[in-house]
Amino acid sequence: MRAAEQLFVKVAVLLLSAFLRAATAAEKQSSVPEIPDVVALTEAARKSVVVITHYGRDGKQDGVGAGFVVARDGLIATCFHVIDEARPITVELTDGRRFDAMEVYASDRKLDLAVVRIAATNLTPLKLGDSDALKQGAPVIAIGNPVGLEHSVVQGIVSAKRQFDGAEMIQVAIPIESGNSGGPLLDARGRVQGLLNMKSAMTANLGFAVPVNTLKTLLDRPNPVPMQRWLTLGALNPKEWSPRMGARWSRKAGRIRVEGLGSGFGGRSLCLWQKEVPPPPYEISVTVKLDDESGAAGLAFESDGDDRHYGFYPTAGQMRLTRFDGPNVFSWTILKEFKTQHYKPGDWNTIKVRVETNRILGFVNGERVMESSDDVLRAGKVGLAKFRDTKAQFKDFYVGTNATVGIAQTSPDDRNELLARAAQLENEAMELRRAASAAHAHATQSALIKALQGQEEKVDLFHAALLVAKLDNPEVDVAAYRAELRRMADELNATMANAASDTAKVATLTKFLFTDNGFHGSRTDYYNRANSYINEVMDDREGLPLTLAVLYLELARQIGLTNVVGVPVPTHFMVGFRPAGGREQLIDVFNGGKLLTRSEAVEMVAESVDAIGEGAFQPAKKREIITRMLRNLLGVAQRGGTASETLRYLDVIVALNPDSAPDRLNRARVQMQRGDGAAAKVDLQWLIEHEPPGVDLERLGELYRSL
Repeated sequence: MRAAEQLFVKVAVLLLSAFLRAATAAEKQSSVPEIPDVVALTEAARKSVVVITHYGRDGKQDGVGAGFVVARDGLIATCFHVIDEARPITVELTDGRRFDAMEVYASDRKLDLAVVRIAATNLTPLKLGDSDALKQGAPVIAIGNPVGLEHSVVQGIVSAKRQFDGAEMIQVAIPIESGNSGGPLLDARGRVQGLLNMKSAMTANLGFAVPVNTLKTLLDRPNPVPMQRWLTLGALNPKEWSPRMGARWSRKAGRIRVEGLGSGFGGRSLCLWQKEVPPPPYEISVTVKLDDESGAAGLAFESDGDDRHYGFYPTAGQMRLTRFDGPNVFSWTILKEFKTQHYKPGDWNTIKVRVETNRILGFVNGERVMESSDDVLRAGKVGLAKFRDTKAQFKDFYVGTNATVGIAQTSPDDRNELLARAAQLENEAMELRRAASAAHAHATQSALIKALQGQEEKVDLFHAALLVAKLDNPEVDVAAYRAELRRMADELNATMANAASDTAKVATLTKFLFTDNGFHGSRTDYYNRANSYINEVMDDREGLPLTLAVLYLELARQIGLTNVVGVPVPTHFMVGFRPAGGREQLIDVFNGGKLLTRSEAVEMVAESVDAIGEGAFQPAKKREIITRMLRNLLGVAQRGGTASETLRYLDVIVALNPDSAPDRLNRARVQMQRGDGAAAKVDLQWLIEHEPPGVDLERLGELYRSL
């Protein structure tokens, strides 16, 4: 689910009561502040407001929203969800002129902001206000395209300012509809104070806007992506997959995603596997998750590439096997439809079919749940299917002949015994989840320590960085991200001349990451944990100096650059490059790969660092890089996380740096706060035995004895 959608859900839940009361009170006010001349203000602003449309792969309109001019030379601001990722974008001005977007000049998915450039000049930009100074109760107007009614205007007031996930939002008493998103929120002087981005689920006269000061930050440090590159983001490999019948099929980090209506009857759409399918008997499986259980998505098989195929998929909480013999509902045959206890609503489910010459077997999460003797269709393609306006994700697609066929398990007939067992499991569930989390953390920690052992040149830094992310998120698909890194390296190598110098390779790599693909430093959400997860940095093209440097270093290694190293400048990790016979250069990966001298780097961090020693410019070892990454996450946890999260990072840091007295002391302190004296004594005993400098051993001894 996108960050904007996640935010919407949180808003809907958190504000169900409080905001509804605020909105009702606002509606009952007898004297709402008004803008003196709404007509004149609207007339002046209207020529700067645009209609933004994005299109699907089939060329049909896929979504519409609003935006506004922020620069005379063709920069248009809007919301990220209005342009959508990897879609063709068209901007229509008030005079009727239409322009295709040339580039996405700046974007930030988490903030739901985007700026696109069109080939137009002498436009009239709207003045940007100061949203920090915007007061509760101030009158505002919004201009947009609600439900397709272009350049509509509505007046209201600022109800409040709210914090969501560390980001400020402006709450407005204004009706917002589909098509308003991205439009400007104007104050009484015609200055933009925010960008409308969502409506409330509880009441019509309640909406939210992204503060314009956040947009200013984005404009100050853009991350431009050319349109030809934007259109390929998340695209499926055509050698592996072929989408049919519309909808939006995309791939990111090993997962295939689908959304939007298909052009087939009932919103049907297919995505067919392009490689050879073995003759029966064969098996196909996929792990699928529906955003809404009322939808339908799963496996397609024995497809003629058009309307004829089978489908095995969850729908409305049930499993269904259907044979599709044509384009309409009259040519569909539901062969099996049933509920099964093995399906987990709202979660990932692995579904599998075994196709034999005279029967079809169906499995859910390893359990055989269905058998059909239907043999009408054979010798077709296999793949994925979705129906209606379903949003779904798929992973671990498999086609083969060697998977083991499960045997259906019969459940006990005694209902009371089942209920008693269910109650017992419910009581144990919390402890089991804790145990599972601890087991995952321990296994990942062990794998990370193992990955960092051995000779420095043989340590796989990228793999270790993925394990740091997996420490917090068990679903990180390490293999998929490694494959994505290889794909990026292959694309880079294809653009290199055979005899390219190291200097030319560095220039090509820098352009590839920061100009062609829009990777950039996180400007407005620096302390978000996602910036320390290398997988999310790859997904969002945004991160910290350290994680961007890891990606840069690993791509450099894969294209044969051996004289590129990590440079542990305090507070601002960089990449160092020393060309043959040339002077050292520092690459500021946080700021678009800008080249710096050592003195310029010192000047950059001078305000936050008292003094920088020579060691700050010596190559960082891979274990040191991973430790620094863990310390970044530790800092986030200490500022607002739980003791369990803090310990998770401290455990790995101590395992990687067993002689670090400060980390052992910190871990002992957290263990005591949790009431785990036995665990705290382990670190205290180590400190007493090793007598590190700067530690009050007498005090530690007293503390140890008290535990």
